[in-house]
Amino acid sequence: MGFSDHLLDVGEDLWDAQKRHPFVRELADGNLDEAAFRTWLEQDYRYLLDYARTFALLGTKATAETTMGHCFEVANAIVDEEMDLHRSFAGDYGLTPGDLKTVRKAPTCEAYTDYLLRSARERPLPVGAAAVYPCGQGYLDVAEHMAELGDGEHRYTPFVEEYTSESFRDSVAWMRGLVDHCAAEHPSLRDEMETAFRRSAELEYAFWEMAYTEERWPHERASAEVV
Repeated sequence: MGFSDHLLDVGEDLWDAQKRHPFVRELADGNLDEAAFRTWLEQDYRYLLDYARTFALLGTKATAETTMGHCFEVANAIVDEEMDLHRSFAGDYGLTPGDLKTVRKAPTCEAYTDYLLRSARERPLPVGAAAVYPCGQGYLDVAEHMAELGDGEHRYTPFVEEYTSESFRDSVAWMRGLVDHCAAEHPSLRDEMETAFRRSAELEYAFWEMAYTEERWPHERASAEVV
């Protein structure tokens, strides 16, 4: 069993919790409230910008040329391809690409991106690789679960198709391979890798909750309630 499989065993409870989350179940059915999806769209756009930066930082930590090059390719693909889904959805929710760029991160989004960037900057490559792994593998597994739950096409079908596509599967497979290679080359870092994986998996679950509850900074919500 590869170390990436071990990490999935460690995070099994969080994986199951994600699949049971109402955001995931309602999106699969096509019944998710538009406001919740718009919150996800806005926040995930901001998240992906830093997710791409994280891979670029990991590339600077790599010693193997192939790993370095692929990290930079992943960063570019996130900006050029994955974020196209968000741009294509934007108009359906009264948003322009410019609107997405000016959205303020909610507390959960900021906590997650700060953690990823800090891991990539301050820790060795294996720890950073373990920190980003829950996002890729998590979205693939959750989207596959959505595909199983779904019955026919609906307005959120492109979301499911994006995260079960062959290109996304290939990207996740590479991430798994990187985690396994790092764990084999640096066994002394396995405990820290496990901790980083678990932390990011917790934040993945929190991200669904953030979108579903339309999380805002407390003072912003208080101001809106007064108005």
